Amino acid sequence: MVPRQAGPLAAVSSAEQVTEAWLANRRLSEHTRSAYRRDVASWLAWCAGRELEPLRASFLDVNAYAREIESSGLSAASVARKLSGLSSWYTFLAKLGAVPANPVAGADRPPVDRDHSATVGLSPEEVDALLAAADRDGARSRALLTVLADLGLRVSELIGLDVDDVGFERGHRSVRFVGKGGRARRRVLTSSAGVALDGYLGGRAEGPLFMTSTGNRLDRHAVFRLVRRLAREAGIESWERLSPHSLRHAFATAARSYGVPLEDVQDAMGHADPRTTRRYDRDRHNLDRDPAYTIAAARARREGGEAGAYPRTPGGSRTG
Repeated sequence: MVPRQAGPLAAVSSAEQVTEAWLANRRLSEHTRSAYRRDVASWLAWCAGRELEPLRASFLDVNAYAREIESSGLSAASVARKLSGLSSWYTFLAKLGAVPANPVAGADRPPVDRDHSATVGLSPEEVDALLAAADRDGARSRALLTVLADLGLRVSELIGLDVDDVGFERGHRSVRFVGKGGRARRRVLTSSAGVALDGYLGGRAEGPLFMTSTGNRLDRHAVFRLVRRLAREAGIESWERLSPHSLRHAFATAARSYGVPLEDVQDAMGHADPRTTRRYDRDRHNLDRDPAYTIAAARARREGGEAGAYPRTPGGSRTG
């Protein structure tokens, strides 16, 4: 418990205890927990440098902090994310009665373009080249990259998989995992991913799905390094800026371009808000997908156009 006074956060140990209690109260991945710990620690260090008691901070203090870290080179999205975590921390303290109100709630957060993601995406041809490089690299690389490309998983979901998470369900080969927010999820395992996994596992029936040579679970940093190394070997120009998330974006873009309904892509990716899924669709502004072509094709059919003769989009594909 946090007493109803300013004292407890004056000591670092007490602040750490409050932060751990806050994190324990939420369903978060370990990666997100680590990021939130850093965000709170950064704020507390800033307050300490100004002899400011965090429990007495106002929205003006939060504004000053935000402008300072923004001037250090952080993007608006990164600053907004840090303030979001800090706001959750203060909301927790307010519920405990340690602060009268959340000072971040009234702060001036930087504007963020919610319709754009800074993650570098990949074209279908670049995904193919990356998979070919993974195939040359070895069975584990091929299996790992195929699962990422075919299912569009988050890297935290991928590295959290165990061998016994892979099974069969209602005629489908499937994989079960814990998604964002601690939600239990399941996805179909494609035949290509299944074949690649079988080749990699070689009959192994337990333990982490993806392991290091020493038998430990593969971590997110190793996956990041693998994606960039293979992208460089594949001759992808943007290899230095790629991440496992690039394959997640490529999955969403490809699914939508092949006509998969937005709600199905949203469910597959585990997004609570369809607007998030739309941000992942890098091809959503492609004029080939303008619904005007579909409307025109339907009118042409009503007006007695030749059966099967539909207008073509500028890209050459038939509509209808």
